[in-house]
Formats: sequence, C-alpha cells, structure tokens
Amino acid sequence: MSDTHFTRVEKLMGNRFELCLLAENQENANRGLDAAVAEIKRIEALLSTFREDSQTNEINRNAGIMPVKVDKEVFDLIFRSVKISDLTDGAFDITYGGLDTTLWNFDTKMKSLPDSETAKNMIQNIGYQKIKLDPANQTVILKDKGMRIGFGGIGKGYAADKAKWLMQQMGFKAGYVNASGDLVTWGKQAGGKDWTIGITNPEEKSENIGTVTISDLAIATSGNYEKFVVLDGKRYSHTIDPKTGLPVSGIKSVSIITRNAELADAMATPVTVLGVKNGLELINQIKDMECIIIDDFNTIFFSDNLKIKK
Repeated sequence: MSDTHFTRVEKLMGNRFELCLLAENQENANRGLDAAVAEIKRIEALLSTFREDSQTNEINRNAGIMPVKVDKEVFDLIFRSVKISDLTDGAFDITYGGLDTTLWNFDTKMKSLPDSETAKNMIQNIGYQKIKLDPANQTVILKDKGMRIGFGGIGKGYAADKAKWLMQQMGFKAGYVNASGDLVTWGKQAGGKDWTIGITNPEEKSENIGTVTISDLAIATSGNYEKFVVLDGKRYSHTIDPKTGLPVSGIKSVSIITRNAELADAMATPVTVLGVKNGLELINQIKDMECIIIDDFNTIFFSDNLKIKK
C-alpha cells in the first residue's frame, strides 16, 4: 500500500502553520502530526514574548539587572542569532524588541515618518553586541535596562525545523512544514516527484515566473505586500532598519533558499534591510544559499547559482 499526503492546518505562534506528511493511513499520520504540533507549542512556550512565563520574557525582565539561566536550546538559538547579526553587520538583530512600535502602525493614519531624532532615541536599546552570553553557566543578560529580545525573525523557522526533524525521527519519509511562508521539506512527494514551489509574478499574482525545486531544502519569504505605507510617493515597508530606527524602502519581497528554515527565516529580513546590491553580494558569498529579490519596481533579481525552471 503506497503512502499518501495527510495535511493539518493550525494556528501556532500567532501564525498559520500547515503540516504535511506521507503516511499509510490517517491514524499513523495523526501520530506524527500530533507530535509535531505539540513540539511547536513547546517551543512557543519558551520563546513567546506574549507569555509572562516564557524564558524570553524572563531575560527581558532582568535586562540590566542579572543574568538568567536558560535551557540549552534557548541559549544556542540566541548564540546563533548573534552569529547572524555578525554576518549581516547588524541588519538582523533580536534586540529589536526594544523598539517603540507605537510609531509604526503602517495604516491609513500614518501620515509621516518619525523625525530622525525620535528614531535615534528609539534605537538606543537595540544592539546585539550588548547581549552577554556565558556558555559555562548557560546564562544570558541584556546589558542595559529597557533592552528586549524577540524571536520574530527566526523563531518560526526554528520551530518548523524542529517539527520536521521530529517527524523524520518518527520514521516519516517525506513531508513539509509551512510556517506562514517559512517552508521546510524532506523526502519526495507521493509518486516520487520533488517538492517544488512557484515563484509568483509580482505583476500578475495568478502567474508564476518559474518554479524552484526545494526537496530537502527550506525557503522563507519576507514580503512587504501587505504592510507598507506610501509617503510623498515613496513606499516604505514594515521592516525597520535596526541601525536607524526607520523603515526601509526599495524591496517588495525577498525569498531565501537554504538547508534549514531557521537560517532562511533569519536571512530574509536583513537582505531587505541591506538592499538589492548589498543583499545579493552577501548571499553570493554564502555556501548553499540562494535568493530571489523583487524590488519596488517589480524587477526580479536572482543570486548567482539559483536554478529556475521556466
């Protein structure tokens, strides 16, 4: 009896998660899907800034006061986040949690940007260099009071990877986890075909400009299609540059393809911040990573080694 696809959609971590695996029957599929959902909920309990009892909030409450002992996986995720901040020269920064988001509603009421002085004051509490990690004691401290960390740019991808890994360990040969655009796959579809994803034509949403094979890979897209504001004819995205406190412009969407969802998720935002030229230069230097960038004028850019099927 051949395996078939079984899919489940759940709201987890405040986002739509779609989980799919190949199994011989519904009962067997439920075993894997239940375990994967439980794993994502476990990670959410550790990382959420909306839960008072999360380890993330414990770190934030003790900013500038004392180190907080955390689970190894939280410590390691923060360590990797700091490495990505180094790699992107601070364009990725989990201390963005210190931003005053009341200045950024990106709706019809938003008539102007904050002045540069206000923006400058806003970013005083941002700076990944002020995260102090003590590997021997597995503790974390944010150097200054008022600092906050958040895993909005990496947490969904991490959870998708962990759910995928768990289903693999349980013996499921193929499937995917799609965490609101952070998609990770393993194995092949029923019938032996590779998992593929269509690259949408920004001019005509119902059309694809081509497809990319993503079997045993992950793809994450950071798009500013929904949340943006146009001021004096210029389009500003909801992505904030951690160095200026101001929204970025120039790019509509970035898709990163690499081996795991955590890294794909984490790299999509910094490329948006860096811009087309610098973003492509960075991705072209990283092994096993490709990207697709669509700018504000709907021009599409590809990294050097990306293979698109027309």
